[in-house]
Amino acid sequence: MTTAAYRAGVGRRPEPAGTRPETHTTTRDVRGVERGGMNATSRARGLAGLIAAAVVVAGTVLAPTAASAAEKVVLSKGHTDAVDVHYTDGELSLRVRDDTGSPVVVRDPADVTFQVLPQAAMSVPNDSRFAFLGPAGSQVWLLPLTQDPELLWPGWNTTELDSGVFAGNKVRLSLVDVEGPGKVTLFTQDAFGGPIIKFRSDDGLPDAIDVPVHTHAHSNWAFSALGDYTLTFQADATLTNGTALSTGPVDYSFVVGELSGGEPEVSLSVSGMADEYQPNDTVTLNAVQTPQTELDHYHWFSKCPGAADWSVVPGEAGASYSFTATRELNACEYVAKLYDDDHEVAATSEPVTLWVAFPPGEPGASQTITASIDETQGSLVISVNPDDRSVVLPPAQLNVAGDRWESIGELRPVTVTDTRAGQPGWSASGQIPADFVGPDGATFSAGYLGWTPRILEQADGQGVVAGSEVAPYAVGVGGGLGDSAVLGSAPDGAGRGTAQLGAALRLSLPTETAAGTYTATLTLTAI
Repeated sequence: MTTAAYRAGVGRRPEPAGTRPETHTTTRDVRGVERGGMNATSRARGLAGLIAAAVVVAGTVLAPTAASAAEKVVLSKGHTDAVDVHYTDGELSLRVRDDTGSPVVVRDPADVTFQVLPQAAMSVPNDSRFAFLGPAGSQVWLLPLTQDPELLWPGWNTTELDSGVFAGNKVRLSLVDVEGPGKVTLFTQDAFGGPIIKFRSDDGLPDAIDVPVHTHAHSNWAFSALGDYTLTFQADATLTNGTALSTGPVDYSFVVGELSGGEPEVSLSVSGMADEYQPNDTVTLNAVQTPQTELDHYHWFSKCPGAADWSVVPGEAGASYSFTATRELNACEYVAKLYDDDHEVAATSEPVTLWVAFPPGEPGASQTITASIDETQGSLVISVNPDDRSVVLPPAQLNVAGDRWESIGELRPVTVTDTRAGQPGWSASGQIPADFVGPDGATFSAGYLGWTPRILEQADGQGVVAGSEVAPYAVGVGGGLGDSAVLGSAPDGAGRGTAQLGAALRLSLPTETAAGTYTATLTLTAI
C-alpha cells in the first residue's frame, strides 16, 4: 500500500486582503484566466452549455517574434490574444499576439482580420440570464470562453507589462465603438454559469474594465448578425509618477461568416516527410492545399536546433521542395506558406521535422548495448506533483434554492504507477479523515465535500476505470469524503503502467456555517 496527501482549501465568502491561506506555488510562469463556455459538442446543443462555467489557471506564455509589416493575415482558428497591451519606450500600444501557429508572432491590428466561422452559430438558450443576447431561440455567432479547436479563441493580455510601472498595477481597457450589422457582447461567467458582461455595444459605449498587469484572460465573444464589423479598443494607464498614457482608439476587423466573395478557407499541409532518412537520401516535400485553389506562389521556411527564428529557403517558390538529407540537418523543422496575388499569406502549414540517422559505423568501431528491466523490482506508487498539490475552491455561494452554501472545483492530478510483473490490479482511494478547520477553531465535517472521479490519462490497454460519484453528506442519506472513497481502479491483469486520475469536487454546506477560510488534508491510498 502506498499513500500521498495534499491540502484543500475553501473560502465560504470572499475574505479581506491578507486573509487568504498560504498555498504551494508552481515554478511555472502562470497567469489567471477566467474559463467557461462550450466545446464543439456542447455548441451543437445551444448556449445552455454556458451555464456550467468555471475558473481555472492557465500556463506559460512563450516569447513571440515580430511580424513583417506587409504580412496581412486572416485568423480563424486557434489561440490569439487579440488585444495585447504593450509599453515600450514610454508609449502604450495595442498589438495582436498571434499564437495560431509556430512561432508566435506579434502583429499590428491593422494587418489582421479575425474571422468568426459559420460553425460558431448557435441558438440563444431559454434562460433569462442570457436575454441580453437576444430572444430565446434566436441565432448568435459565439467564440466561446473555453478553447474550441474548430474556432478562433481570442482574449486580452497584459503579461508583457511589468509590476511597479503603472499606478495600481493596472491598465484600463475600453471598447470605444462598434460598427457592423449587429450588436457585440463580450462576457465571462461566474462559478455557477451566470454571465458577467465585460463589453456590450447595444447599451451605450464606451465600456471599460480595469485589467491588472500580468493578466491573460478570455471571454465569450457574441455577434448577433453575419457581416463585417469594426471593434475599436483603447487602453489607458497612469504611470506611478502621475503621467497619463493612452493608445488612442485602435480598430480591429472582424468578419462573421464567410469572407467577402464567399471564397472557401484554404488550409495547407506538408506531405512527403518520412519517419527517418539515411544520410545523402533525397527529401521531397509537397505543399498540399485543401481545397485546391488557383494560388501557386509559395515560400518554404526552415528552423534548425538552436535557431531563434524561421529562415526563408532561397529560391524555393513552388509547391515542391527537394534537398539532400545530412546529419547537420537532423531535427530541423520545415513549413510552407501560400500567398495570394497581393503577396499576403493565404495559408501556413504545420511544421514537419526531419530525422536523419547516424551513418553505419565500421564493425570494429561499434558496440552493442543491452538494457533490461528486473521484474522483481516492480512496485505500486501513488503520488501528486509536490508543486501542484493545493486545491483552492472558489468562495462558496448560495445555491438556487437558497438553503446551502456551495462551491465547485477540481482535484489536482493524481498519478498511479504500477510496475509489478504479476499485474495484480489496484485500487486508489481518498479520504479526509479530519474535519475542515477554520478561523477561531470553527470546523465543518469533511463529509460535506463530495467528488465525481474521472480518468485523465492512462497507458494503452491499462484498463483503469473511475470510481463512483460520491455526493456531499445529506441527512438520512450520508455520503461525502469523510469516509474512504474509490478514485480509480484497475482490474487484475490489466493495471501495469502509469495512469493519471482526477475528480470534480463539490462542497455543500449548511447555511449556518461560519464565514472564513477552511482547510483539510485529503489522504490518497493505493493498494
